[in-house]
Amino acid sequence: MSNDFKFINITFLSLKHKALTLFALFFMIHTISSFGQVKASIDSTAIKIGEQITYKIEVETDSTNIVIFPEGQTFIPLEMIDSYEIDTTKQDAKIQLIKKYGLTQFDSGAYIIPKQKVLIGDQTFLTDSIRVRVHPVQVDTTTQGMYDIKPLIVVEKPVSTWWKNAIIILSILAIVAFLLYWFIWRKKPLTEEEQIAMLPPYDKAKAALKQLDKSNYLQNLELKEYYSELTFIIRRYLDEKVYDRALESTTDELIDRLKLLKEANQINITVDNIKKLEDILRRADLVKFAKSNPDIELAKLDRQTIDQEIDYVKKTLPEPSEEEKLLDQEYKKEQERKQKRRKVIITTAICVFLLISTFIGFSVKYGFSYVKDTIIGHESKELLEGHWVTSDYGVPPIRISTPKVLKRIEIPLSDEAEKQPKTVMFGYGTMLDAFSVTITTSVYDMPQSTQQGQEQNQAPEIDLNMMSEKVIQKMEQEGISDIFVKYDKFTTPNGAEGLKTYGTMQVPILKTENYMTANYTILHFASKNVLQQIVITWPQNDTYADEMVERIINSVELQSEKTETE
Repeated sequence: MSNDFKFINITFLSLKHKALTLFALFFMIHTISSFGQVKASIDSTAIKIGEQITYKIEVETDSTNIVIFPEGQTFIPLEMIDSYEIDTTKQDAKIQLIKKYGLTQFDSGAYIIPKQKVLIGDQTFLTDSIRVRVHPVQVDTTTQGMYDIKPLIVVEKPVSTWWKNAIIILSILAIVAFLLYWFIWRKKPLTEEEQIAMLPPYDKAKAALKQLDKSNYLQNLELKEYYSELTFIIRRYLDEKVYDRALESTTDELIDRLKLLKEANQINITVDNIKKLEDILRRADLVKFAKSNPDIELAKLDRQTIDQEIDYVKKTLPEPSEEEKLLDQEYKKEQERKQKRRKVIITTAICVFLLISTFIGFSVKYGFSYVKDTIIGHESKELLEGHWVTSDYGVPPIRISTPKVLKRIEIPLSDEAEKQPKTVMFGYGTMLDAFSVTITTSVYDMPQSTQQGQEQNQAPEIDLNMMSEKVIQKMEQEGISDIFVKYDKFTTPNGAEGLKTYGTMQVPILKTENYMTANYTILHFASKNVLQQIVITWPQNDTYADEMVERIINSVELQSEKTETE
């Protein structure tokens, strides 16, 4: 009885275990189907160097789930060159997503695309890894020709147009100088009033009376204006020769002052003369302020009386001493110095205003930094705006435009020179300078074949990434630090493809412990058994250098030997 019970119990447990297993399996299948299915594929498993393959990830899941596809360079050792938009197809409660990537590789060999992570909701799925074969491009090296070195070609230097700018600048300066001379420094012809003002006090008074006679005041019965001019003439003469406040004094103040001077024996003038002056001045006050209208003949008589009084006062005044004459000469010289100083100040102010206005105008049009660098000078700006040279360097030649001619650099030979590639180098500046360009061409020996009927084997493959790393290592050996490296595919305007290595670095400043931040770009090209390299370095945050480097890189063209000799 007990044995039967045990058997039944064991059977029951076994059935229970199977039921649990089936339930778990059903749950897992249900979970997977609820989250989605992931599948990866490529359109070709074998390509040539540089060709593109399309890597496709297909996901089928519920429409409520969020799907995140891989981004960035997650396909290494292959390089992602393009990421396409997601293609979405809806069917009932499910959606199908297709994400495509463009991948390539520039070195031959067998590669494995690693598993890619795809996030569906809060679950992570991995695709299968895929194997890809990259085949090299077959090159016929048996038709390679040998040619003599090309002779030197005399290049005519283009005619400089600096003289045109010089003529324009000199013309503007000449016009400004002429205007300053004509309106400020030129001795202008004096007007009649200015000529009178330059005369001595007596001659000035006499000339002013003649001017009064030429006026039409009396004919037009303008007695107020006539007496105003007449009294101004006598007052100005007395102000300059007798009493220095005659112009601003009232009639009573002036007459009282003349009487005091007579009593003090400072002037030898009679009481009768003072009385005549007093009568004329009071009559003039009545005409000017009380609108009195004296007879025309009386006005003419007053004019004659003033003329006589001027002569009389001149006779009574003592002759000026030598000291007074010297003081008068010093006064005139001081006036001339003041006038000259005034002209200098006006001229300086106008020139400063023109300079500031010109600077502001050009700054608004071309920018403050450009104008400042033009005036003060900037090395990169001078190189950018200088005469550029387009030339071929090395064999096979690299055609490139640079602000300066690249000079050949002698490379010291080592003990193992026979084993090293034949290298020629041209450059301007060094990596430690603010700006430098270096072109290097290395030709590797072709290995001899031992097989019958074949003269040469295939040229050895040149790893551009490894060559780029060697350049970076050389930079570090020269003291350059903090080198940030980025890689990219590069194609010249004439279709030659290569590797572009670029980034920033810290360059030591000579004879100091400081560093400056600089940019660098390295271009590598490989064809047959030839490695061609271009290295450009320039300071960071230099707009002129940035424009200059862009122009240099855009001018790079690789010329084949065959094309060169045709």
